[in-house]
Amino acid sequence: MILKGKTAVIHGGSGAIGSAIAGTFLREGAKVYLVGRNPDRLASAAERLRNGGGVVETAAVDVLDDTAVASHAASVAKAEGGIDIAVNATSFMHDQGSLIDTLSLADFMEPIDRFLRSLFNTAKAVTPHMGGERGGVILSLTAPAGRMMLAGHMGHVVSCAGIESLTRCLAADLGPRNIRAVCIRPHGISDAPEAGSYTGHLFYRKTREMGITLDQFMTGMADTTLLNRLPTLTEVAETALFLASPAARTMTGTTVNLTAGATMD
Repeated sequence: MILKGKTAVIHGGSGAIGSAIAGTFLREGAKVYLVGRNPDRLASAAERLRNGGGVVETAAVDVLDDTAVASHAASVAKAEGGIDIAVNATSFMHDQGSLIDTLSLADFMEPIDRFLRSLFNTAKAVTPHMGGERGGVILSLTAPAGRMMLAGHMGHVVSCAGIESLTRCLAADLGPRNIRAVCIRPHGISDAPEAGSYTGHLFYRKTREMGITLDQFMTGMADTTLLNRLPTLTEVAETALFLASPAARTMTGTTVNLTAGATMD
């Protein structure tokens, strides 16, 4: 068990990606704290995960509330003696499809503010409880748009690029304290919509506008990749496990590309 004795805090833990990552961490011996905004979804996710074995705690916290996030991190650290891994898998609905002539400033800024604020808040909250001999890992997730030119996705593209940039900044700030900051960039995850991911809502909206089915949309997305496939939740979760483990102890400030060749680095 490569995470035995480790404590992981997963914001967005009730979502499709967050709960998949939680499952791999539990399997490898970590104690997991699931954090999210919806108590009912948290309880449901925790019940599923506990059925697979392991210790799962939950807390309803708004990731955009820096005081609440910091208070929760402090309570976890007090109970566990510190925090080893922090995952930000939070997501927010936002505009996709509006060109600049119809895009308001508020809609442009919304994903930038929310996605970057959530990563900043979670990272700032856990860093006092990491580092030194204990070490620490801050893991974020982004989307391929940050490496693409996509019409009608201005705020989304900038927010995705910002997550990767902020990850590098965190690595620079925190490396001397033995805290690593890493990021995963998956493409559209093939089984995430049916697992309850917010991407399902985004994708369904696009399929209605395009007059196609979700399967056709996902197939079309896969066809744009070099490997003609999309990543799965399991593949994303196993990558997160590797990045959080001692096997990746020399990796920081980097984004792992899981886009099947849709983006290049």
